[in-house]
Amino acid sequence: MAKALAILGTGSDVGKSLLTAGFGRIFHRSGILAAPFKSQNMSLNSFVTVEGGEMGRAQVLQAQACGLRPHVDMNPILLKPEADRRSQVIVQGKVWRTQDAGDYFDSKAEMFRYVRESYERLASHHELILIEGAGSAAEVNLRERDIVNWPVVRMADAEVILVADIDRGGVFAQVIGTLDLLEPYERERVFGIVINKFRGDRRLFDEGVAIIEKRTGIPVLGVLPFLRDLVLDQEDSVAIETDETETGIGFAPGKVNVAVILLPRMSNFTDFNALSAEPDVALRYARSPKEVVDADVLILPGSKRTIQDLEYVKGKGFGPVVASHVLAGREVVGLCGGFQMLGERIDDFHQVEGGGQTEGFRLLPVETRLHREKQTRQVQAEPLMSGMSDGETIQGYEIHVGLTSRRQVGPCFRILDQDGDREDGAVSPDGLVWGTYIHGVFDAPSFRRSWINRVRVRKGLAPNELADSESVTRRLTSALDEWADHVARHVDMKTVCEVLRLPAA
Repeated sequence: MAKALAILGTGSDVGKSLLTAGFGRIFHRSGILAAPFKSQNMSLNSFVTVEGGEMGRAQVLQAQACGLRPHVDMNPILLKPEADRRSQVIVQGKVWRTQDAGDYFDSKAEMFRYVRESYERLASHHELILIEGAGSAAEVNLRERDIVNWPVVRMADAEVILVADIDRGGVFAQVIGTLDLLEPYERERVFGIVINKFRGDRRLFDEGVAIIEKRTGIPVLGVLPFLRDLVLDQEDSVAIETDETETGIGFAPGKVNVAVILLPRMSNFTDFNALSAEPDVALRYARSPKEVVDADVLILPGSKRTIQDLEYVKGKGFGPVVASHVLAGREVVGLCGGFQMLGERIDDFHQVEGGGQTEGFRLLPVETRLHREKQTRQVQAEPLMSGMSDGETIQGYEIHVGLTSRRQVGPCFRILDQDGDREDGAVSPDGLVWGTYIHGVFDAPSFRRSWINRVRVRKGLAPNELADSESVTRRLTSALDEWADHVARHVDMKTVCEVLRLPAA
């Protein structure tokens, strides 16, 4: 059976996901066959594997760090919130059911069987399993219902590192309080502490390290300086919703200015990571209509609850702004649920989201009927829109529950399938309004550059070279190594390897 290292935290969003990815990259470069594992993830930011299974994006990043193809066993349970107390439950890549929180907690024994099954498959083929915890390691009120933290640690016989975030303040209370709330047998497994997101002169925290080590008796393995401009996928849109730099990006005349409407249940926000990394693009997430007024392109992103988010957007007053945006000769793009919103009508006959019909923005002559069966698959496609380079292809994936019919307009893409090509999306005759079901559409540098240049030319700017976008893609790809180098410089990996009885990384 594989050795196991669990990265648990003092709270949510303290850096567990990225530290797990950093460790994965370090071990991979050392020749150790490691794999990530998070038994249960709650996120609207999901990915579709080659086999058509759905899993959390954080474990996809971690798999890439370990040099592995993502597999649903790395994240056997994915909860996709539909309301404050209700989530769609994905088990080993497939929709299991939609449940209220209370009913889901009553399913602990059944869920943990799936967790054990996936873990044992991974552990039988790898030397080391990197376990990511969830929330706080000391959620004492949830102890009896936990299937993520200590039950998985015990199952895997894992050694534990505790991560705290000094940037949010109260790091002593985070660490000492968390450890004091643990059961003795849990605390015994914690062999080290990592302090994340430190700003300033590291020497100024030497006394802090000494205090933590004296009070807890556990060594601080590292103090990770805050790394600016790290371009790695974040676990969920909370990273956007709490970051003013994402929502307050300034538009500029010499750039392609893109506004993405921030939806309450926005999914797959990583669709825009590569686009926002382009030097000649200014991308902001807009909470109100005034934030999209000067945009060259307005994007409606994916949504877990399309009808509710459409009503939210209308209620916020975006409707007239979207219409005037098109009348002014500017572009509107819809991705997945956003594509459905651009149409004439969304029909929930099967009561996937509660039933009824909702009128869309009527910018494309398409109608959508929601179905209970979810479509999940990876795709390769050729762009069919004018102004795009001939012969280029994109790779992405579909996650949706709607079937959309198109009238009097052409498709955006031809999906290449060994069982026969098919068409995707819709584009208006003037090319200013288009929508697609394909996630990751902006990841390919050739498509991304062609599309950006099309907007630049419309704006009166000269097109830029493909090499510019290829450079962005290389930088995004190398970010994992940059992060791993950062972790290796500031964390005592020698001790980590000695505890795990592994060769020095």
